[in-house]
Amino acid sequence: MVRHSVIQGESDDDDDRNDGDKPDSKQPQLPPVDPETRLDEEMRPQRLKDVVGQRKVIERLKIILDAAIKRNEPLGHLLFDGPPGLGKTTLATVLPRELGVEVQIASGPTLKAPKDLLSYLTNAGRGSVLFIDEIHRLPPAVEEFIYPAMEDFRVDITLGEGLNARTINLKLQPFTVIGATTRSGMLTAPLRDRFVHREHLDFYDLEELSEIIARNAKKLRATLTPESSREIAVRSRGTPRKANNLLYWIRDYAEHRNSADNITLEIVQSALLMKEIDELGLDHQDRRYLTALVNVFRGGPAGLQAMGHTLNISPDTLEDEVEPFLLRCGFIQRTPRGRMITVAALEHLKLTLPDDDPQQPRLF
Repeated sequence: MVRHSVIQGESDDDDDRNDGDKPDSKQPQLPPVDPETRLDEEMRPQRLKDVVGQRKVIERLKIILDAAIKRNEPLGHLLFDGPPGLGKTTLATVLPRELGVEVQIASGPTLKAPKDLLSYLTNAGRGSVLFIDEIHRLPPAVEEFIYPAMEDFRVDITLGEGLNARTINLKLQPFTVIGATTRSGMLTAPLRDRFVHREHLDFYDLEELSEIIARNAKKLRATLTPESSREIAVRSRGTPRKANNLLYWIRDYAEHRNSADNITLEIVQSALLMKEIDELGLDHQDRRYLTALVNVFRGGPAGLQAMGHTLNISPDTLEDEVEPFLLRCGFIQRTPRGRMITVAALEHLKLTLPDDDPQQPRLF
């Protein structure tokens, strides 16, 4: 199993090196770092004071951080839940830096057996953090194994088999488990109840996204006007990750046009038009879904399987990627009979429902 690197509580010295410096060929060289991974790490806030948005969550986190520091105790187990791209991983890596402790990073799907988790538990120092992303995907055997580690800071290891088997009780240093999940409903009640604190992250408003975009544009050495930042925020679906992805594309588009030093509103609109993202954030696939619902199914109701076959897209993809934002916008309705389009969607697309054919009356 490939272990993720351990992040120290203080790692600011790593940023002092000039990216343009070439390492000495005589010195041992570190493995190459993926540029996208490095850029993603640089874009993440490093301290709690740098985090934009989620004000109520941040206030509560400051309280439990301050209490843990004053008592000189490990932070209580913490669970973050919410849609993808809202900052769960960012907060999970910021908290150890505030405490000055190490953090180990694991992922639920990669922990296939208790032995995969054992190395993380035995390497955890006092007060350190074990961050488990997508924790709802832990196998049942691993989930059962982590219960005594979270409650009593111990693990039971069985050596041998049959009559010669014996159990060793291994004490662990008190540590903190931080879990992140996009589907909290898939967590079992025993695991969910073992988290002392639980925080739900919600979508960001336009002002918060505009500030995030303006800050990250400076890190990318691009100059955005306030109108440009707000335009990107409007089309980002309330999600910082989506805003950053659009910012990367607009930065590349502006550099192609030799305009990265002054990205105006016109450049942003032109770049997003080429990306086929409209003024509400709908992309080409979203509009295909709505158009098919109007032209093929006369506005609905239409079953998910039928929509998937019509668009040649997996029904799971439609349900997990396309429909959530359309439901948030109020453009579709989920009914017992199937999906139906709304008046708001028709007005946005400037479409009208086709007239009923008298030779083929509708069933509903």
